[in-house]
Amino acid sequence: LTPFSASEEMRSTWQGKAGRSPLQSLYESDQFEQSSLQAVHQQRRELLSSVCSRYTRKRRLLQREDLRHLVVDDTHGLLYCYVPKVACTNWKRVMMVLTGQGKYQDPLEIPAHEAHVPSNLRTLSEYSVPEINYRLRTYLKFVFVREPFERLVSAYRNKFTLSYNTAFHKRYGTKIIRRHRQEPSDRALERGDDVRFAEFVYYLLDPRTQQEEPFNEHWERVHSLCHPCIIHYDVVGKYETLAEDANYILQLVGADSSVKFPASSKTTRTTDDMTAQFFQDISPFYQRRLFNLYKMDYLLFNYSIPSYLRIR
Repeated sequence: LTPFSASEEMRSTWQGKAGRSPLQSLYESDQFEQSSLQAVHQQRRELLSSVCSRYTRKRRLLQREDLRHLVVDDTHGLLYCYVPKVACTNWKRVMMVLTGQGKYQDPLEIPAHEAHVPSNLRTLSEYSVPEINYRLRTYLKFVFVREPFERLVSAYRNKFTLSYNTAFHKRYGTKIIRRHRQEPSDRALERGDDVRFAEFVYYLLDPRTQQEEPFNEHWERVHSLCHPCIIHYDVVGKYETLAEDANYILQLVGADSSVKFPASSKTTRTTDDMTAQFFQDISPFYQRRLFNLYKMDYLLFNYSIPSYLRIR
């Protein structure tokens, strides 16, 4: 397989239908004139670029497996790198509406499980090398990120504390309990459905974990899923400003005005206060090690060290 070029040519901004980049069109649009949102996204791109240049000494080439999280919308010239636990179900629903040739009208009418069926959306890894390079060079590329530990606790709560996630309990829970619980019960070893957060942290920090296989996508670092130091993202959206960032992207690509990003109604969502509670029982030693594990995501996406951490 020919690796994909990370040249400056590939890193050029997306060219819209009229041959102008969406950012150029934006500058010329009255609607977005001097938009504060425009400035925010410019700052995010600049920060990302400066952190990448500071921390990545050697530029590597993209391989096909690096592109499995990039969902393609050929109709609107859009590439979306999905990150689990960062509104990715709703974004996949929106991408199904955008790419569905009228088959879907309302994202919320699409069942959540259907949004995750691989055949419903194409990823960039499925294309030929010339097609991949063309799309990397010319499509609008975006990713959504979230405060790393909030995302991590959200993944833990979803995968290990809900009774219906038996596949995760069997696949990961049994292994975590076997390795990181002293004198586990036979029931816990068999079912793996009562993993404690501290045990999950020990599992993440255990060198054997990543030696045996890559992290599951729900707790893998964003920089390892979406490669923001190799792929030049035009928009870095944030979970904390989800509605306005989503609307900005849909306007940028000229999506039909009837396509709306679903409003968040979840009252169970993981918050900063909730995350702090989960970290109360984690010793400063393990807090520091876990922070170091996710440090690049904190730096790249401009999240400050959480105030509840005892690592200073």
